[in-house]
Amino acid sequence: MDMKVIVFQLHNEEYGIPVQQVRGIEKMQHITRVPRTTSYIKGVINLRGVVTPIIDLRARFDLEEIPYTDHTRIIIAAVGEIEVGLIVESANDVIDIDSSTIEPAPEIVDGIEVDYLNGVVKVEQRLLILLNLHKILEIDAAEVEG
Repeated sequence: MDMKVIVFQLHNEEYGIPVQQVRGIEKMQHITRVPRTTSYIKGVINLRGVVTPIIDLRARFDLEEIPYTDHTRIIIAAVGEIEVGLIVESANDVIDIDSSTIEPAPEIVDGIEVDYLNGVVKVEQRLLILLNLHKILEIDAAEVEG
């Protein structure tokens, strides 16, 4: 079975999340800081009347933070009732992958724990790391509401 994934760049690696979890891709914009939130929650944006929490994925994965550029994007993703923005270095393209070619993720990829990953898939010469948004957002929901 084929699945479509949005491909984005983070720390010289390419990651993918299923298209059905993506609500949109926005250019970087002003983020309103929210006091007493975890360091990787950068704050909130008001997107078409919806206040959306913004997570810096580099910070979420304990990667070194870098300045935002013209290529920096916010991927608006939804898991169940939770909608968040994920800051990524760039959002490249949408590709089809054959889900039968997805392999289990190694224990740690680029310092990211295997819990956050759904697997890896080779597409031509590219290695895509598939993120598990449920896991990434699970902790956030408790922290954002807490």
